[in-house]
Amino acid sequence: MIEPEATIDKGQARLAFSRAADRYDEVAVLQRDIGQRMLDRLDLIKVEPRMILDLGAGTGVATEALARQYSGVKVLALDFAFPMLLKARERGRLFRKPGCLCADLEQLPLADDSIDLIYSNAAIQWSNDLEKAFREFLRVLKPGGLLMFTTFGPDTLKELRQAWSEADSHSHVSLFPDMHDVGDALARAGFADPVMDVDRLVMTYQTVGKMMQDLKILGAHNVTRGRQKGLTGKGRLKAMSQAYERHRVDGLLPSSYEVVYGHAWAPDISPGAAVTSIPLSSIGDPRGMVP
Repeated sequence: MIEPEATIDKGQARLAFSRAADRYDEVAVLQRDIGQRMLDRLDLIKVEPRMILDLGAGTGVATEALARQYSGVKVLALDFAFPMLLKARERGRLFRKPGCLCADLEQLPLADDSIDLIYSNAAIQWSNDLEKAFREFLRVLKPGGLLMFTTFGPDTLKELRQAWSEADSHSHVSLFPDMHDVGDALARAGFADPVMDVDRLVMTYQTVGKMMQDLKILGAHNVTRGRQKGLTGKGRLKAMSQAYERHRVDGLLPSSYEVVYGHAWAPDISPGAAVTSIPLSSIGDPRGMVP
């Protein structure tokens, strides 16, 4: 169970990513790199989807790439931040714009057994109940369908977390689940043959301020319920920056990311529960959808 103060404030998370939409692609270097690695992995898996869900699509970079990789296949971009989908809708050729749906990944307004492939890059960490989210993914996947995803592990932003811990007692960095916990949640949700592995990447910065600015532009700053609600004082910011300086190596400050990769299959018989859903044929312009 996630401690209450560590749960994601979904309203604040949606607001943060909505504000980030215009500049997100400027700084999403890591996210694009991870996304391409996922696409490369898909080349090694025999799958012939007809309907793909890009879950947590953001500005639609991967949505567009998936449409190229699987020519003639319908790709649906889903995100809980409406302005992100407006950016995604600008991609693609005139008559092959991606379908867009604004929704929460823990409550998918899609029909049972309607998706062949779910691709989700750096999105499921915004779930407060990972097993519930996986059950939703399984419900909408067709029997034999594939889930491929990335998320972040507990060593992500470890330098920032440590520096803040020396400055005050508030939560400043989101907590991320361990790879084994993610795999266990997949199995409990009913997925078959889960495969998990991890990669460790490091971004480098000249200053703490630049790193914090990039996190803000990404919309990836702390939105846990236990965060400090008011402004952070200059004294605590200075203390955090000084603590972070101890991590400087060869003139640069590291920012670590533990990237967790996973994929699993929907079994031949899916236990999906009946829910209110919308037909896939009605999905198109996101302006007709309620966030």
